[in-house]
Amino acid sequence: MQKIVFLDRATLAPQIALKRPAFEHELVEYDRTAPDQVAARLQGASIVITNKVAISADIIEQVPTLKLVAVAATGTDVVDKAACEKRGIVVSNIRGYAVNTVPEHTFALMLALRRNLIAYRDDVLNGEWQKSGQFCFFNHAIRDLGGATLGIIGEGVLGQRVADIAKAFGMKPLFAAHKGREGLGPLYTPWDEVLATSDVITIHSPLTPHTRGMLSTAEFRAMKKKPLIINTARGGLVDEAALVAALDEGLISGIGFDVLTTEPPAPDNALMRIANRPNVIVTPHVAWASDEAQQSLADQLMDNIAAFVAGAPVNVVS
Repeated sequence: MQKIVFLDRATLAPQIALKRPAFEHELVEYDRTAPDQVAARLQGASIVITNKVAISADIIEQVPTLKLVAVAATGTDVVDKAACEKRGIVVSNIRGYAVNTVPEHTFALMLALRRNLIAYRDDVLNGEWQKSGQFCFFNHAIRDLGGATLGIIGEGVLGQRVADIAKAFGMKPLFAAHKGREGLGPLYTPWDEVLATSDVITIHSPLTPHTRGMLSTAEFRAMKKKPLIINTARGGLVDEAALVAALDEGLISGIGFDVLTTEPPAPDNALMRIANRPNVIVTPHVAWASDEAQQSLADQLMDNIAAFVAGAPVNVVS
């Protein structure tokens, strides 16, 4: 019998159903698991499901029965993959489930900021419409997406989908060449050119040692058109303190972030200190989380486990 332990079930909404495997099994679900609880909860488990709970080399040493780490997300930076490889433990992830939800959230942030929806909503609540004495008022600039240049950092499935939607809006999408690299081919526009010419920059990259902090003070100073900065990818890709300083200096015009370096953020997080500004929108890492996307993720998660037990693992991360 396979013992399956889900360490952070509360990272999926309660209305999302998990398909029960056809093989003989015991499924133990915990809403949340603290770091010092992981090893004890995994005792006797052959399969662990985790979304954001870290599976470190130390944990792997303490759970000799473990055979599969099924990550309930695309990113697998919470798993020590080298330690898993050494022990022959398979790591699987989820792919392709967010092709609608993340791009749609990206454009929700983009539209809200570009058209100053938050500022106008606040004005209406504060009685500015009545004070105007006419059918409309113009306290804040309103800018179209049509005709704007969209710099896209990350050319994977989500970046490509964002580009498709951008074209439908009449935008000009540019895929940024990887920072510090040249000669990547005709898909890419040089990194410096994307920074200099974009009206909006949106990030869809994985978090790796190479991409961590890839947008910081030098990059913001190179942004000649004072763009919006949108991040629905990973916290840590942008230097948050430098981002806020860039907004204060007028180097960028607005911030739409769904991900932060530490989640949940501390009250003194740089972005949290300015989150009430009308040109700043911070959402709690929910770009991926439409009901449709979450159910697709859950179904794929259980399919990954079934395939592994059947001896034909899929979505294996090397």
